[in-house]
Amino acid sequence: MQKEIGPCELTPREEVFSRIGTFQNRLKEKQIDAALLIQNVDLFYFTGTLQNGYLFIPQEREAVFLVQKDYARASVESPLLCVKIESMKGLPNLLHEQGGEWKRVGMELDVVPVSLFNRIKGLFPKWEILSISDEIKELRSIKSDFEIRQIKKSGEMVTEVFSSVKNHLREGMSEVELDGILISMGRALGHQGFLRMRGLNQEMMNIQVVSGESGSVTSFCDTPLCGRGVTPAVAQGSSTRKIKRDEPVVIDYGGGYNGYVTDETRVFVLGRLKDHFQKAYQVALDILRETESFARAGELPSRVYKRAQEIAAREGLADNFMGYGEGKVAFVGHGLGLEINELPIISKGGRRPLQPGMVFAFEPKFVFPGEGAVGIELDYIVGEKGLERVTRFPKEIVHL
Repeated sequence: MQKEIGPCELTPREEVFSRIGTFQNRLKEKQIDAALLIQNVDLFYFTGTLQNGYLFIPQEREAVFLVQKDYARASVESPLLCVKIESMKGLPNLLHEQGGEWKRVGMELDVVPVSLFNRIKGLFPKWEILSISDEIKELRSIKSDFEIRQIKKSGEMVTEVFSSVKNHLREGMSEVELDGILISMGRALGHQGFLRMRGLNQEMMNIQVVSGESGSVTSFCDTPLCGRGVTPAVAQGSSTRKIKRDEPVVIDYGGGYNGYVTDETRVFVLGRLKDHFQKAYQVALDILRETESFARAGELPSRVYKRAQEIAAREGLADNFMGYGEGKVAFVGHGLGLEINELPIISKGGRRPLQPGMVFAFEPKFVFPGEGAVGIELDYIVGEKGLERVTRFPKEIVHL
């Protein structure tokens, strides 16, 4: 029986105030007087608690967390000044008590619903409300030592769960049956239970098991492997399909510890894969090795993406790389942190250089229509001299 990864620690006081101080500098650069933050993950990042409320960060003054529910818990978990608020209608009076004159105010306009935006605009008709989303996402893309520790603990879950597959994968069991076993193992390790994504209609399964032709099923998800799922109401993930011999069983698993997520993929097989699957997987490993040889702080994500594409094309697999037809995606990697779709995005348009402390999942995968898919996904921490792996599980196909 695996051991629990360990009790989660609160975000350190100095960490919270450092984040807010850096964000206030961004407000000054953008000539924005203050920010009003509402989205739950941003609240957690800047307060250390995920309670419901409104975080007001002036450019110069002390930040204040106006808490609707639960005030008592927020006061324990966050080092910030917490003030009880009964409803949104109390915002004008409470912000007036903080002093100051605010005209240009930033909000997370990439995620705030229009109805909520209009209510706030009605309470503060003199505010010029500007988007501060890009600044938040860029700030969150650089992980502190504390965050790297949480991500590595999340990665330990991935290693443990992948290591247990050999004890449970059997011919004739369904994808969703294996899915359920592995989920329960992760939860026993202390997995937080789900992964978060930023954006409208963005949903992600904690785990995905796709075997044989299930690996080639396309859907609405912005991912090269979608899976059929068990219902059109979800339309992704593991299905009731029975696992067979000599076909790829692709397991995409996301760890989740103290809010921080990891995301890796491995291929398992009962028996032996067909030659074209074997070749494609070898190409995926070649892409990994090439990326590990040159990617580091200062490198452009667009260049990493281009070189991955070039290797796939050189091997005659361009049409299958990162999906096929309508199911193709336009990236080969994505940032990780409190959400699974953070910066950096390893894509053609990735023009912001990699920086020390960034963490991303790199996933060269190949999909063959009607047959299935193979590929790998590894998580990396960006350093000055290269990339550091997050997990310890081997890269090779696991033959059972």
